[in-house]
Amino acid sequence: MNGTLLKELTGRTVLVTGGAGLVGSRIAALLRRLGARPLSLCRLDAYPRHVYRDLFGVDVTAADVVVGDIQNPDIVRKAVAESDYVIHAAALADVAACTHRPMAAVRTNIVGTQMLLDAVAASERIRRFVFVSSASVYGNGDPDDWACPCDERRTVRQLLESVYGRVPPQFHEHATLRPMSVYANTKAWGEAQTALVLGTVNTSYAVVRYFSVYGEPQVVKEGSHSWVVAWFAAHAALGLPLRLNGGGGQIRDLVHVEDIATATVQALVAPRAHNETLNIGTGTPTSIRTVAELIAEHYPATRFVEMPMPPGDPLGGFAATHRMETVLGWRPAITVKEGVTRYTRWLEQNPGALPAWLRAKSTTNTA
Repeated sequence: MNGTLLKELTGRTVLVTGGAGLVGSRIAALLRRLGARPLSLCRLDAYPRHVYRDLFGVDVTAADVVVGDIQNPDIVRKAVAESDYVIHAAALADVAACTHRPMAAVRTNIVGTQMLLDAVAASERIRRFVFVSSASVYGNGDPDDWACPCDERRTVRQLLESVYGRVPPQFHEHATLRPMSVYANTKAWGEAQTALVLGTVNTSYAVVRYFSVYGEPQVVKEGSHSWVVAWFAAHAALGLPLRLNGGGGQIRDLVHVEDIATATVQALVAPRAHNETLNIGTGTPTSIRTVAELIAEHYPATRFVEMPMPPGDPLGGFAATHRMETVLGWRPAITVKEGVTRYTRWLEQNPGALPAWLRAKSTTNTA
């Protein structure tokens, strides 16, 4: 990290919406280490309270944790009034949940974002606003861009060619957005609205498009198949088979949550990040099957079960990282292999992270 630039955060208050979640709590912890005061605004309804306390390390009774909804204009205005910077990470971020409950996604990801943007636009104190977006806005990309320059990834290319007849695209920030889900649609809207609202009042902003976030202390949710590392590791730890939809040829660019937090804070202060949109990824394509194989190295009895490809499951791609590296002067430090090892070790040390509903499945040996 650029220590000189980050000194700007010393003594500053940074509002982190969604600050008690997986990403938000890691960002808040990093801000504290840098001498900033994170003000975490979160509903605390995505997980049982003990997950926030015991796994995410969030003291829900602390003065700098505000339990509230970003749809509440009074709470939002008060939090913004206390802050020098804003990181907007709050969202209904589960793709399946957004699909099944689109109005909930609209209320949180669109109405809530507008409430926050209105408060930031009215403030003369905010130095920069960082909007957390997602690589899901790219969808499957432009079919004409499906080309992988990475010769060392020949195995992945051959696998994808055998399944789909094509190889993974590299997503560039200037590409046309092609969202394929309700969640992705809300993120694309949030990007455009951030530029529209804050550009009008000359408030500095940055958009960060996260690729596939993983890493401890991530825990799985019932009914969701997101977060493939946590999902596969939890199943393998309980002796449950790993389901490979479509054979596992889908591509993801997996970014460890510690790297995600670092990049987001860098975007808060980097001068060149002013009004920029940045991919936050590793630039390395990894297939879902490869993730399963890395997990199986730690759980040798793991079985794979191939399933049909569900409709709407994105084939995926990987990040173009040149702009990120140039603007932030930084690149991720944790490889997928290292990150998977870290996660499986953490899971062994924290068996309570395996939820009761998944343990119940293991007693009948079904996935």
